[in-house]
Order: sequence, then structure tokens, then C-alpha cells
Amino acid sequence: MSVNHYENFPVASWLMPAHLRPAVKTIYAFARSADDLADEGSASDVERLSALTEYENNLELIRNKQACQHPLFNDLAEVISTHQLPISPFFDLLSAFKQDVTCKRYDHFTSLLQYCDRSANPVGRIMLHLFKETSSDNLVKSDLICSALQLVNFWQDIAIDWQKSRVYIPQEDLLRFHVSESQIVEGVCNQAWRAMMQFQINRTRQMMITGSPLCKRLPGRFGFELRLVVQGGLRILEKIEAADMDIFRHRPTIQATDSPLLLWRALKM
Repeated sequence: MSVNHYENFPVASWLMPAHLRPAVKTIYAFARSADDLADEGSASDVERLSALTEYENNLELIRNKQACQHPLFNDLAEVISTHQLPISPFFDLLSAFKQDVTCKRYDHFTSLLQYCDRSANPVGRIMLHLFKETSSDNLVKSDLICSALQLVNFWQDIAIDWQKSRVYIPQEDLLRFHVSESQIVEGVCNQAWRAMMQFQINRTRQMMITGSPLCKRLPGRFGFELRLVVQGGLRILEKIEAADMDIFRHRPTIQATDSPLLLWRALKM
């Protein structure tokens, strides 16, 4: 299991009930392919936005119960209809992908969370709708977990995102801790950098822990799957700390050797 953008989807997992696996695969294919339109390859920003607009047009066809020519959207229409899913989270994801093309910096943490509300939280909300577990408190805690997972991804991928001209560390935090973007370019991991990263890790961890009671509310294998996802995110934060915040030379990932620890921690939750 990796903690990466949309890689926390439990795709084809043995923990996922068999009757829901096709739906999850289709939803994942939509999110993954749309994310790739915004991120991968050598397309210009104009071309990326145009391709994402085409995705939005196909979602509009689904919303209006009109036929789609695209096989992926035909499958998605069936999933949405069969499981009575709201379509707004799918539009939210596309909105976030478009924002990735046009917005490269975030002045404040609140604006970063607003992005997470459309880039990550819809994934959890869709899953809760699939399992018919959409109480208001479940949705709130799901949002906390999903936003925290998105933040974990940002902190482990700071150097990678720089190559895409993106900085997800809020500008207010860079200023507060006297850290400059040149430190990302040069991979400078000094005391100011470590203090700034510890601040990000502490509040991300708190968000994850605050949302984690959801894991014990959800039924059977789905709840256990979420426990593993939460523990994976927390483990990445631990690894950043163990590397003394040097994500430039030690990008943290979940390895096979982490599996026994994650399983044990998930069982203890």
C-alpha cells in the first residue's frame, strides 16, 4: 500500500467486498486518468484544461441522463446509477485537477484545505456512499482523514512537486519559519526547515487521529481497509521524522517490511 494521490483507493483489494470491486475500479479509473491529464506527459496547460473540460462535459451527459460516447463514462454512468451516487464529488475532483494546472502556490493553510476539500475528500465521500454509511459525522471524519492523506502526500513529495513548479507548503508557513523556496531547490535541511516540517507533521497527524474513529464505525473489511490506510499515512509521517525531515534525500514510502507493523497497529485500533 502506498500513500500517494489516489493510491489509497482500495482497488481490487481482497478486503473490498466482491460486489463493489467493479465499481471501485471504475471510480479509480476516472480519478486516476483525470489526474494524469493534469499532471503527466508534455501537454501544455491549455491542452490539459481542454481535456479536463471534456471530462466535465461527459459528466454533464451523465447528470442529464444522456448517452456518452466514451467507454469510461458509460461505465461510470452505470456505477453512479446502480449505487445511487451523487455526481457532485466527481465534478469536485475535476475542479481540483484544473486548479493544479493553474494554481502553483497557496498563501494560507485554509486555502490549501479548500483545495483538499475538492482533491481528496470526494474520494472518501464516494466510498461512504458506496457503503451507505453517510451520516454527517462519518462524512466529517472522512474529510479529516482524506485531507490528512493529501497533506501527507504533499510533505513526502515536496521535491517532486517542485519539478512541476508547485509548492504546497503554505506561503505563510515559509514566512513564519524563515524558510525560502531556494531551500527546496538546493535541498537545504537546516534547523528552520526541520521546525517548519515538524509543524506540518504535527497538525497533519492530529487531523488523521481526529478522523480515525471512523475506522471503528465502518463495517467489516471496509473498516479494516481504512485502518490500514490511516496507519500507512501515520507511518509516512514517522518516516519523515526518522529522516530528520530530509525528504530531499530520503523520500519516505511504505515498504513490504512495514506490513507487519501496519497490520499490528490496525488490529490494535
